[in-house]
Amino acid sequence: MFSLVSVFVLGVAAAAAIELSPIYSAPTAHLVKPLLKTVEVEAPAHYDFSYSVRDDHTGDIKSQTESRKGDQVQGQYSLIDADGYQRIVDYTSDAHNGFNAVVRREPLGQKIIKAAPVAKIVSPLPLAYAQPKLLAAPKLPLGLYQ
Repeated sequence: MFSLVSVFVLGVAAAAAIELSPIYSAPTAHLVKPLLKTVEVEAPAHYDFSYSVRDDHTGDIKSQTESRKGDQVQGQYSLIDADGYQRIVDYTSDAHNGFNAVVRREPLGQKIIKAAPVAKIVSPLPLAYAQPKLLAAPKLPLGLYQ
C-alpha cells in the first residue's frame, strides 16, 4: 500500500512540475520588430555593349552593338549568311513605337573560305578480325554448389 501511495504522489508531483514549466512562451514585446515596407527606387537603365567574332577556320563572322538609355534601345548586328551575303540588322525599341528592325543584305567583297572536309583514309590491307574463342565454364566440385 505504501508503494502505491508513493507512486501516486510522484505522479502528482511530476504533473505539477510539467504545468509550472511552460513549453512555449510568447515572444516579449522588446524582441518584436515592427514591419516596415521598403520601396527601392530604380534608376533608368543605361548601358553600351558590343562584341564581334571572326573565326577564319570555320567562317563564323558576326558582330553586335547595342546601347540603352532609359526605355530607348538601339543597336545593330551582322552575320554572314550561308549564301555568302552579309545580313545587317539595325533595330530600335521604345515604349511608344515598340520594336522596329531594318534588315539589309549586302554581297561581300571577300570570298568565304570554308573548312576543307576531312579526308577518309583507306587502309591498303583489309582488316581481319579473329572470332572470339568461347571459354568453357570452370568445373567446380559438387560440394561448392551447395
